[in-house]
Amino acid sequence: MFAKEIEEYEALRGSYDEKVARPMGAEESRKYNEILFSAHSCAIEGNSFTVDDTRELKEKGLAMVPRGASLLEAFEMLDHFNAYEYMTSRLDHPLDEALLKEVNRRVMLHTLSYRSPGATPGEYTDVDMAAGDTLFGDHAELVARVPQLLESTRQALSRPDIHPMVVAARFHGFFEYLHPFRDGNGRTGRLLSNYILLRSGHPLLVIMREQRDEYIAAMKAIRKEATDTYLVSFFFKCAIARMRQELSQVSANPSRLGLFLF
Repeated sequence: MFAKEIEEYEALRGSYDEKVARPMGAEESRKYNEILFSAHSCAIEGNSFTVDDTRELKEKGLAMVPRGASLLEAFEMLDHFNAYEYMTSRLDHPLDEALLKEVNRRVMLHTLSYRSPGATPGEYTDVDMAAGDTLFGDHAELVARVPQLLESTRQALSRPDIHPMVVAARFHGFFEYLHPFRDGNGRTGRLLSNYILLRSGHPLLVIMREQRDEYIAAMKAIRKEATDTYLVSFFFKCAIARMRQELSQVSANPSRLGLFLF
């Protein structure tokens, strides 16, 4: 299963590494990805910051809050920077509850008290959760299954016959199904899915805000149809589209220089 997607993805990944990732260098790539990923991951949750807004916030801090945006959105983005930087600097850390809780703590550090007074960032929910039109069920039962998810994911990562993108997507789908925190489950799940990819040597996966509806539909299919096939395919689709788009940008730039020559 997913043989076609894996073949297409891997064919692009070599070119992407050679023409985009390596020439950019580790530090520049990290900064570029932090802004792009943070902007789109927070936008999926309703944040209004554009990629340009996010870049300015990263460079200038709270001195730059775009007109029409709230201070809460700015703190949400700053917390995401914090969580992203923590995650990318801990790729040698085991995938365990300590990592999971610390990523969520950083994601929700300055905004959880506003959204859920009395709740503690990084601690599992003590009430049943809902999101949109989805009721997740008995929170205690769902939280109790988190260690099993982490263990099965660790085992899958050690198996050469399972592609890391499949592991990342299945982890994400099951994590969101469990919905173990009071808030920030989506951002936390997307960060940890990328932890899985990055530690396996793969490019960062960015789900664009424009892909939100398709993403949500793929997530809902897990509950409605008892399958994560749509989500796995969606992860590959996002990764392939991004690599193609950035390779196209890189290959187009040299030819455009001719427009400015005498």
